[in-house]
Amino acid sequence: MTYRLVALMPMRHSSERVPGKNYRPFGDGRPLFHHTLDALKGCNLIDKIVINTDSPTIAEQCAEKYPDVIIINRPENIRGGMTPMNDVLLHDVKTVESQFYLQTHSTNPIMTSETLTNAVETFFKNYPIYDSLFSVTKVQTRFWDSLARAINHNPNILIRTQDLPPFYEENSCVYIFERNTLIERHNRIGNRPFLFEMDPYEAVDIDEEIDFRVAEEVFRQRKGMRT
Repeated sequence: MTYRLVALMPMRHSSERVPGKNYRPFGDGRPLFHHTLDALKGCNLIDKIVINTDSPTIAEQCAEKYPDVIIINRPENIRGGMTPMNDVLLHDVKTVESQFYLQTHSTNPIMTSETLTNAVETFFKNYPIYDSLFSVTKVQTRFWDSLARAINHNPNILIRTQDLPPFYEENSCVYIFERNTLIERHNRIGNRPFLFEMDPYEAVDIDEEIDFRVAEEVFRQRKGMRT
């Protein structure tokens, strides 16, 4: 079967910096990946959700709670921690065919269904003028390089940081792309990407233990939960 928009959320069983983070209890006690998966399921513009994993824990939980999610057992040759994400995604798009794909990570547990829906609507509204979309966080601060050279400001004219030209950080929350873009370019970002700005709190990403704790606090504050 061919779909119009398939969501991809690849996950490894092991995590070097935050052990077991993908299925570790988060916020209200649900495993971390359940939060992002529920956000994906709440976006009615997504036709199917695919999880590529080497984790029996994740596969078992999906079979029990999310039986409509497609599980791809990650092949041995792309299981290593140094495997480029684009190689994993290439395997996915060759396994589950669709014209368009949305990719996210389980480590973005604050992201909402509303934001995902907004991103998808924004992409299709602007396609094909823009051939892909990725989410960003606006940053307005003074940047310097490793040789102490000012990058985006004049140190002799200290204008307010909120008046500086903004930079945009790729926050890894949402990518939307065509199947052919990934296959032909070996990249999920096309030639003419749309920068989709997100709320910085919602774009919290978990890489380190401190990120996990910060994300939980943001989650609880937003849910009105007591810490």
